[in-house]
Amino acid sequence: MSDDTTPAPADERFEGARLDHRGSMTYGDYLRLDAVLGAQQPRSDDHNEMLFIVQHQTSELWMKLMLHELRAARERIRVDDLAPAFKMLARVSKIMEQLVHGWDVLATMTPSEYTAMRPHLGTSSGFQSYQYRQIEFMLGNKNAVMLKPHAHRPDLHQAVAQALAEPSLYDEALRLLARKGFALPEADVERDFSRPRGYSDAAEAAWLMIYRAPEARWDLYQLAEELIDLEDAFRQWRFRHVTTVERIIGFKPGTGGTAGVSYLRKMLDVVLFPELWKVRTDL
Repeated sequence: MSDDTTPAPADERFEGARLDHRGSMTYGDYLRLDAVLGAQQPRSDDHNEMLFIVQHQTSELWMKLMLHELRAARERIRVDDLAPAFKMLARVSKIMEQLVHGWDVLATMTPSEYTAMRPHLGTSSGFQSYQYRQIEFMLGNKNAVMLKPHAHRPDLHQAVAQALAEPSLYDEALRLLARKGFALPEADVERDFSRPRGYSDAAEAAWLMIYRAPEARWDLYQLAEELIDLEDAFRQWRFRHVTTVERIIGFKPGTGGTAGVSYLRKMLDVVLFPELWKVRTDL
């Protein structure tokens, strides 16, 4: 007696699928895979150059998504709509975790392998990643000097300069605190956003009030924790970056004449949301 619930063999099920996709959108069409998979153009015959290209191209794709989420989260905070912002910020933290694991793959490249392909990189440098610079500015690490690597492309220079001039994610968080009635000085809410912000005792006091009674302002408490998660993930991404670079090139200058590991190590000391970290000591 046959069992009608028994699934058909895989080949029979496949035979019933629609195989003629002429005139319809396919998987490759939707993802534009011809363009994406055709974008890897090694400049040498070295086997390991493909790894180097794919690692950095995929990182740029993840950074594109990060900027998409960060801009949307900043806008949600600006209009006091925090629930969607929490999801967006959590997603960015997960993207950074993904990028950390990406360095694990690049770390399989040995110094000898990198040295063989390095001449073909010319003056290209990670310093010229305009998306990474926009992320740094979005997170509050403002430095007008970092516009210089993009001077060769007016369109990119303009995009990075705009990110420099706009309020950072944390700027919008502090403006939110002011709207909620916390006593913040004008320098915390209306200033030249292209300049680095100084430490604010008033912001520290505001966050401390929130942490001492989280149930009274749970939305602001959750925002603070999302920001801490974000900086925690960003620190791990930066740390894995510097250790991977040191593992592969040591303390030699980076491509394009950049400072390499010495500069990257200095960046490990940058604190994006200092008042939120100081609150841990205050409590």
